[in-house]
Amino acid sequence: METAVRSTLTLTGIGKEYPGTTALSGVDLTVRPGEVTALLGENGAGKSTLSSIIAGVIQPTVGNMEWQGQTYAPSAPGDAIEAGISLIHQELRLLPDLSVEENILVGRWPTKRGLIDYPAMRSLAEAQLSRLGFKGRMDQSVGSLSVAGQQQVEIAKALMIDASVLILDEPTAALGQAETDALFECIRSLKAQGHSFIYVSHRLSEIAQIADRIVVLRDGRKIAEHDSGSISEEQLVREMVGRPVERLFPEIPKSTGSELLVVDGLSDKLGRFTDVSFSVRAGEVLGIAGIVGAGRTELVRSVAGLEPRASGRVTVAGTEIKPNRPADALKGGIVLIPEDRKQQGVDISETIENNIALPNLARVRKAGFITPRRVRKLAEEVAAKFTMKGNVASPVGSLSGGNQQKVVIGKWLETDPDVILLDEPTRGIDVGARASIYEIIDTLARAGKAVVVVSSDLDEVLGLAHRVLVLAKGRNQGILPADEATPQRVMSLAVQ
Repeated sequence: METAVRSTLTLTGIGKEYPGTTALSGVDLTVRPGEVTALLGENGAGKSTLSSIIAGVIQPTVGNMEWQGQTYAPSAPGDAIEAGISLIHQELRLLPDLSVEENILVGRWPTKRGLIDYPAMRSLAEAQLSRLGFKGRMDQSVGSLSVAGQQQVEIAKALMIDASVLILDEPTAALGQAETDALFECIRSLKAQGHSFIYVSHRLSEIAQIADRIVVLRDGRKIAEHDSGSISEEQLVREMVGRPVERLFPEIPKSTGSELLVVDGLSDKLGRFTDVSFSVRAGEVLGIAGIVGAGRTELVRSVAGLEPRASGRVTVAGTEIKPNRPADALKGGIVLIPEDRKQQGVDISETIENNIALPNLARVRKAGFITPRRVRKLAEEVAAKFTMKGNVASPVGSLSGGNQQKVVIGKWLETDPDVILLDEPTRGIDVGARASIYEIIDTLARAGKAVVVVSSDLDEVLGLAHRVLVLAKGRNQGILPADEATPQRVMSLAVQ
């Protein structure tokens, strides 16, 4: 009993004020040993602020914390880490040019006779990553990994310090089902050893699987607390957004259009996918499913001219798109909404209006010159169309994840493409913003566009798509119509 008390983290009346903004107000939270506490809420609800306070990234304006029976007031992340509390950020913080093993033990590299002991380092790294189902090499650079692989490395780093409390911020946002299952097994194993978790996620379907308790935040306040993870998604959504969301996935009418995008025998120069063929009709949504490493992202990037292809043809409305030339794909009517919006989709240090103007320069020129008035007008039109929050003169980095994603989608849709490829379109965004993205996809399909959705969230693929293409080890294992695309059928093809 004494150990349990010492291992409990308690927050009382935590508040955080910024000039003109209340980020948190009077939040109480107890994190018990051997439990997973799910922290839910829309973007802007205060989840990240609360997590950052616990991890010593920022300090509260008011309130107190206790850890292991003592006052706990970390002034920096190092204080929290030393105390045994680790935050695994959603935005990965790795050194891309270093190897996997070097990243996992960075700052703690084992030595032998004054030199780095690489065999020992590899053994330690492998021991952690094997628990997460990692499939890569220990000596490859982290920058060469997929987002999912990098996320696994980030989690393994935290496990290396043997933290008593791990704060996981959207840990499965880039993971497939197999990797998610491996992570959950690891969490359960660590729970049995007395480790505690604060689990932040927008994937409500995961909560019942992993959470022991649920705390819901809205507008910086604690709205509800449940002593069970088995709470209906409908109730959680209502608590998170303050209103019911009647239907998360829109009913997109079946396409009757002709083939708009045709991909024939596409193969990657690096062997990540081979001989993939599919077509998408005008007004149709094609979902692409598969476990991490199946080649989904590489496939759509190749269609968009961003990855080198060895063979195959891509045509839009009968016109062939030249290989390996993104400008030709864009000119031919293909746009890609990438999986990593902050690295590939927007310049977060630039303003909303400048980001929107960049691919639409012809719209904002007058007599050969870009005019600020036209830039502002275009941005305000796009912001209104996609219900973006925030002043268009503000930097994109000041927006929530959902609004950042709307900037990425909005700037490319203003080019009026025929084919829209969306790679992980709702990664790391809340249920309210997710519903808005789904409505955009519905609007695109109804306007006669060909839409391709790649997602690690199988519910998302099945909820949106008219047909589902299943990739496994870079090969097309079959294309299922919506009425045959059950989770069991999709996963049986995905693991072939």
